[in-house]
Amino acid sequence: MSDDGRLLAGRYRVGALIGRGGMSDVHIGTDSRLGRTVAIKLLKSSLAADPAFRTRFRQEAQAAARMAHPTIVRVFDAGEETVTDESGEVSQVPFIVMEHVDGRLLKDIIREGPIDSVESVRIIDGVLTALEYSHRAGVVHRDIKPGNIMITKAGQVKVMDFGIARAISDSSTTVAQTTAILGTASYFSPEQAKGESVDARTDLYSTGVVLFEMLTGRTPFRGDTPVAVAYQHVSEKPVKPSSVNPKVSPALDYVVARALAKDRFARYQSAVEFRADVSTAGQGHIPTGRSADDAGAGLFGLAPTLESGSVLAIKQLTEDPTMVRTQRRPPVMWVWAGIVAVVIIVISVMFWVYTLTPSTEIPDNSRRIPLLTSQTYDEAQNILLDLDLAATQAEESSPTVPAGEVIRTVPPVGTVVQPAEVIKVFVSTGAVPVAVPNVLNQPIADAQAAVEAVGLVSGSVTTENSPTVAPDIVISTDPAPDAAETEGVTVNFVVSSGLVTLADMTGQSLNAASDLVSGSTLLLVVTDSQPDPSCEANSGSPLVTSQSLAPGDVPQNSEITFTYCTG
Repeated sequence: MSDDGRLLAGRYRVGALIGRGGMSDVHIGTDSRLGRTVAIKLLKSSLAADPAFRTRFRQEAQAAARMAHPTIVRVFDAGEETVTDESGEVSQVPFIVMEHVDGRLLKDIIREGPIDSVESVRIIDGVLTALEYSHRAGVVHRDIKPGNIMITKAGQVKVMDFGIARAISDSSTTVAQTTAILGTASYFSPEQAKGESVDARTDLYSTGVVLFEMLTGRTPFRGDTPVAVAYQHVSEKPVKPSSVNPKVSPALDYVVARALAKDRFARYQSAVEFRADVSTAGQGHIPTGRSADDAGAGLFGLAPTLESGSVLAIKQLTEDPTMVRTQRRPPVMWVWAGIVAVVIIVISVMFWVYTLTPSTEIPDNSRRIPLLTSQTYDEAQNILLDLDLAATQAEESSPTVPAGEVIRTVPPVGTVVQPAEVIKVFVSTGAVPVAVPNVLNQPIADAQAAVEAVGLVSGSVTTENSPTVAPDIVISTDPAPDAAETEGVTVNFVVSSGLVTLADMTGQSLNAASDLVSGSTLLLVVTDSQPDPSCEANSGSPLVTSQSLAPGDVPQNSEITFTYCTG
């Protein structure tokens, strides 16, 4: 039975199929209540039959919906739809409604060939940014792979399906079903392959696999079956990406190697640490500072470490009962005399350090840089000349120091220098002018990110009733869009509450009450009104005696029924 045209939860119209996976089908859809395009994911009926899976899926979808970040595909809604198949059997199929992303899956981009190192570093930085946010929120993705990463037409990275893999792993589905759901074992961590507990470092291993695949055009481990691939994750060492694609730098070889460490304690311990090393490697530097050969040998081919002769001798002496000591021990008195001497020396040094008084005087042939802030450059230059120091001017913007005044010096204030040394004096050019971005009709999370991206500060968020603007959508900002401001200025937001204010309609004529509540100021839906024969009717339009919704704030598009006097 085709899903096209079906209406879910009374508001989501299912459109054409735009994606298909082992776990679900993804359709483009329309939210008829808010009038926006969404992506609707319908779970396979084979998975929907498991009640434990449906419960966990609903919980995880709710957890994912709470995450609002520019690098994460938002989850708007989740629920279950009653479906009747061709045989007449009725079942409950879970669905989730997500943000519709206009772009391409990373797996489709990789299919065209390896991605150059600069773009790979940029994409993996976006993935790690999303994981950094989710891990701090306590959500482990568990299914990082190119099929769950979108690249928008503007080049922005979007990670999706947070929480879905956890729902699978915590349900009672079999290993075969889980393999079908995840599609491939190519991105499994060793602990996933062994059935052990997983944590944030599992996501970082899978991210390392994605980075390897972007750089080389293929995954590090390949096999005829998922079990064979999973075995390689546990027992075999990956090759260097540069052995597949010579354009890959030794620095990225090192980063991939550490990310794919079998022992999770030898792996990156956080997305922040991984991002820092990726950034360093993207600039052509090996993060650890070791040579390329050392970095490669230490992780892709572990060289045996040789114990020193003294260590081997001690081990042999302690473990072999046939070995005897032939050297005489020093006299006991010498040992105690040495210990006492060391104690006396330590106490003497500590007493000297404690009683040492730092001198505030400087030699006659040295100068101490004075505090020059709030001075003009000419004033600062004259002060330095009086100290036999030279000055050179540099400019720097500052949102707090007025234009023309000194911000700082290099070397900094208080530093002791020699006469004739040149002091670099940084003078403020004032705050950088910034235009307030137009974020009207955007979700509040996206609006805050856009404001902060240009150097402004997100301020208060207040709500306002509106019959047309969806909840949490920006109605206005202060300062207004396109206003000329400076960096550091606070922008306050007014967002829609998703409510309208309903007045008490009792005592008014039925026609007037109906016109008022369905008009542009409220846009409520008036259902069939009910007659009330217990009261006396008037000669004109009947009067309203009661209403189904109490006066006050009510949700947008609510239905209301009036009871009117018929006499």
